[in-house]
Amino acid sequence: MKTGTRPDIAVTTPKAKLRLSAQDVLADYRLAVRSRAASELSRREVLVGKAPFGISGEGKEIAQLGMAHAFRPGDWRSGYYRDQTFMFAVGLADLSQYFAQLYADPDVVRDPNSAGRQMLSHFATRTLDERGRFKDLLATGQSASELSPVAAQMPRSVGLAWASRLYRESPAARSVARGFSRGGEEVCFATIGNAGTSEGVFWESLNAAGVLQIPLVISVWDDGYGISVPNEFQTTKASISAVLEGFRRQREGTGIELYTVKGHDYVACCDVYQIAAERARREHIPAVIHVTEMTQPQGHSTSGSHERYKSKERLRFEIEFDPIRRMREWLIREEMADATSLDELERASRIDVERIREEAWDAYQAPIHAEREQALTVLEAAAAEDQAALEALVEELRTTDPPSRRLIASTARRALAALRGRAGSARDDLAAFAESYAKHNDELFNSHLHSRSAESPLRIGWVGPAYPNDAEMVDGRMVLLRCFDANLERDPRILILGEDIGKLGDVNLVFEGLQAKHGEQRVIDTGIREATILGQGIGAALRGLRPVVDIQYVDYLLYALELASDDLATLHWRTGGGQKAPVLIRTKGHRLQGIWHTGSPMATIISSLRGLHVAVPRDMTRAAGLYNTLLRGDDPALLIEVLSGYRLKERLPENVGEFTIPLGVTETIRRGSDVTVVTYGALCRIAMEAAEDLAGVGIETEIIDVQTLLPFDRDHAIAESVEKTGALLVVDEDVPGGASAYIVREVVETQRAIDHLEVGPRTLTGTANRVAVGNDGDYFSKPNRDDIFEAVYAIMRERRPDEFPPIMPERRS
Repeated sequence: MKTGTRPDIAVTTPKAKLRLSAQDVLADYRLAVRSRAASELSRREVLVGKAPFGISGEGKEIAQLGMAHAFRPGDWRSGYYRDQTFMFAVGLADLSQYFAQLYADPDVVRDPNSAGRQMLSHFATRTLDERGRFKDLLATGQSASELSPVAAQMPRSVGLAWASRLYRESPAARSVARGFSRGGEEVCFATIGNAGTSEGVFWESLNAAGVLQIPLVISVWDDGYGISVPNEFQTTKASISAVLEGFRRQREGTGIELYTVKGHDYVACCDVYQIAAERARREHIPAVIHVTEMTQPQGHSTSGSHERYKSKERLRFEIEFDPIRRMREWLIREEMADATSLDELERASRIDVERIREEAWDAYQAPIHAEREQALTVLEAAAAEDQAALEALVEELRTTDPPSRRLIASTARRALAALRGRAGSARDDLAAFAESYAKHNDELFNSHLHSRSAESPLRIGWVGPAYPNDAEMVDGRMVLLRCFDANLERDPRILILGEDIGKLGDVNLVFEGLQAKHGEQRVIDTGIREATILGQGIGAALRGLRPVVDIQYVDYLLYALELASDDLATLHWRTGGGQKAPVLIRTKGHRLQGIWHTGSPMATIISSLRGLHVAVPRDMTRAAGLYNTLLRGDDPALLIEVLSGYRLKERLPENVGEFTIPLGVTETIRRGSDVTVVTYGALCRIAMEAAEDLAGVGIETEIIDVQTLLPFDRDHAIAESVEKTGALLVVDEDVPGGASAYIVREVVETQRAIDHLEVGPRTLTGTANRVAVGNDGDYFSKPNRDDIFEAVYAIMRERRPDEFPPIMPERRS
């Protein structure tokens, strides 16, 4: 192909002195054209019904080429769904993978980003090998799995960059840096749309980056709108860079470097990214690059048309300032290519992209066609025995184009329903196919919620606490202090971060003296910013460290719940087992005094955090055993300590950092034969007190501490207890219908304990309101000793009324 009249020309950027040959520049232009063609084809495929949804990065191509030139092996990208050109440019994705994700192809080889679990342009590198172990993360650049909630990528971007600082400054981190860091020189490139900067987590993350001084380069892609809402309704002064002036770093001290560049100026974009990235890499100074005058030629996504909300003037701007058009004009003006050669380049590129798209579609459809043929073979054999019942179903499956796994599975199930009550080998074969196909698709779409590696915490068994004859009686907090101290000694990857945990040693003194002993890079004070505390943990865990994230009270977890739910809990699943972030969230709650520190929002937690293990130990010894388990595993987890237990006396095990409690294993803390009481946390002690009262009136209560809510009673010990007692009472501090409903469902339905109940299951919960301050408020709003006594007594009275007379006089009707 003719490249123009000056094929040997080189471009040197004015400030960074980046030198690019004409061949380099034309390769960039070709890539931009191919990326644009992919965007346009993806929109078409959605509109004709082949793909579920399309969202892509047209209009952002040229700035991303500039960013790509500053990206190095070991660097990280943490972005949102507009960065396809960058991913192509740095070799972390290709067009066949792009189209595989467009079609939601669940084959992890064809879509290594998400195995068909995320919509288009949600990129992720596979940082784990087939055994779930970290690869060498320095061999190439990396991309953290992105997510759609606006600005949710920002907190973990802080963590990804902060890990470089840890690897540079912490002796413990440096000792485990092989494969993860080269002296902390890795930069995290975060991207966000201009409207996304309106979200609170953006500001929290920006503030954290300025305080921490970390190698984070944030690109704001500014195309003037947030879907249909223009900048003047999004941002003060309608400009994020104008608003951020107060963050600008002066010559000394903390702060952020600020840059502004036009998204259609290729040379300027290459220049500014070189400067910002190298400063961040060398000096760990964060930067924000506000990329202005960007366009969005197809609108926000395939769900709407931008002609409905953009003015005629803005639509003309979209054409005139299209970055590819501007780069083309520049190439011709600089005599690196002529119009004819660029026309040919563009034509050939579009043809090639269409070919790749067709191949991706065929690859996606091929196994489905094969599965349909397998299903038809089985169905036609069954239809030979009863043609009238199955003829229409078979014909629908045979003629539907394109076929789908959903249709194959549904057809097999409907056919079985039509043949209900029939006997014969053909029906048996159909049933076997339906069962096998369900398992196959369960693996395709539902697998990898938790780790399958040899380090899975679900593989860790019981190692009991060992006590010397003269075991010391200590405050419960001391058991935890010794536990964390031992784990910090054992594993240099472990670090602890949160509010007031360093100098103070935690408001309950659980970490007292540990910062002085282990250093400020191991026990780390943070500001009051729960979302980015968790984000620091997620980013550090993605880069091979083992953070314990301290959220001061469980009520405050709500500040970080979106991040915990949408990012951390789904990470391993949404990458098809390709990434993991073993963050351990430590918090405390349940009973105390007042509205804000008495929370037990367990239904909110267990419903939002599937993908995390959730532990609810009754005392600090059990907490220590569960911490030891979780810190040896590679899944994320949440542990909620009993807030009122830090001053209660417990024996100090001599193996305080070694004994382990398996996940999903209950403990029967009192044996009884009349009623099974299931509870956890602070209520265990109260239930034990009530059980003594009940024994005084002839009722023997069996009390089971669930210990972990996720997973829940893997051995079905509660069902065994109910089989013995015939009665179930779940006692819970959560609101009515909260975690108690979850527990009842697990016991009655999953464990089939309903077959053993002589009376219906009962729940005793907190009230629907929060708790007033003071002991009286606690008594009247949370289950107490008297409540438990009366609830168990009522169950026994229902079963044996002659033996157990009413406590209160019964009212006459």
